[in-house]
Formats: sequence, C-alpha cells, structure tokens
Amino acid sequence: MPIYAYRCEACGFTKDVLQKISDPQLTECLSCGAPAFKKQLTAPGFQLKGTGWYATDFRNGGVAPPADAVAPSCPASCPAASSASGDK
Repeated sequence: MPIYAYRCEACGFTKDVLQKISDPQLTECLSCGAPAFKKQLTAPGFQLKGTGWYATDFRNGGVAPPADAVAPSCPASCPAASSASGDK
C-alpha cells in the first residue's frame, strides 16, 4: 500500500498517510480543518504486507556471502565445471 505525503497550504501541517491507490485524496487539513490539504510529489514510499516479508530476511544487512562460501550450482557435466577442473 502506498504512503502519500500531504501538506496543508493554509497552516503548513504535513502528514504521511497510508492509503490505497483507489482511496480518494484527502482535502481537509487534519490540523486546522481548512480545505487546503494537498498531496505532495515525493519519492515513492510503500509498506510490504503479507506472508513472506520478514525483517530477518535481511539479517546480514544485505551483504553477500564470500564467493568461496557459495556452493557451485553447476553439475559435473556442465561446461563451466569441466573447464574449472582442467578438462577440455
């Protein structure tokens, strides 16, 4: 679900609002009540929900494991495996 930034042109109040794309835009300021609440153009923001998205998925801080720690996924009959073993 996208997160939209709103700003009141009357009092300057700002708020980030979690809304569906199909939800109508907010027009009334939540602080002063003026009908001057406008959606701002900002960098995209979103929130992941549902199964499969966990904070522990990125527990290593996005650092890839060392190359020697990764097991080769190529079977022995693969051309890359045969060139690595010295067969030509």
